[in-house]
Amino acid sequence: QVHLVESGGGLVQAGESLRLSCAASGRDVLDYVLGWYRQVPGKQREMVATITWVGATYYEDSVTGRFTISRDNDKNMMYLQMTNLKVEDTAIYYCAAKYIDRSQFAYWGQGTQVTVSA
Repeated sequence: QVHLVESGGGLVQAGESLRLSCAASGRDVLDYVLGWYRQVPGKQREMVATITWVGATYYEDSVTGRFTISRDNDKNMMYLQMTNLKVEDTAIYYCAAKYIDRSQFAYWGQGTQVTVSA
């Protein structure tokens, strides 16, 4: 089992940058794929980016080239560097984890609000 805590959300203007952090704790954190999801009220939660312990990454199309996911295995930390933010990036961002051989993310943080103003 893994416990996740996000930080770093806030209010920024369009075009600005923001970095989210996720602290992971528990046994064998390296065995988990970590990821960022986001959710807007009234809409389904959507995957933003994921990263394995060796650094293999995946990005949702709308954030490719603007967001960078990274992971510090020594500190059990994950980050999402967001640049050139757009109003449509406004959402609650969640840190998530799934065991490496599972298909679904099963562990979630409490979420952090990101608001991008025009």
